Amino acid sequence: MRIDPESVPHLSSALDNFLDEVGVRAEFEVRAVKEVIAWQIQQAMTERSISKARMAAQMGTSRAQLDRLLDPGRDVTLSTLARAARVVGRTLRVELQ
Repeated sequence: MRIDPESVPHLSSALDNFLDEVGVRAEFEVRAVKEVIAWQIQQAMTERSISKARMAAQMGTSRAQLDRLLDPGRDVTLSTLARAARVVGRTLRVELQ
């Protein structure tokens, strides 16, 4: 079921408030960012026809490590994300807000 955000005013702020109240908002935001980055890397691999084996070799790592990088539930270092981004012709940008 897909919810149209415009049909439920303030849904986003209500969810943010709830996540703040239970103290998990930062954790959810980090996971969401990781999911987006993993998805972008996978999309770039597909666009460039880079297999997981080739990607791992170009990163100088194992295929198992690449699988961990692409798993949104796993923690990875910024340097690993940056190496993956370079292999697919992208750059990783991190900022504090």
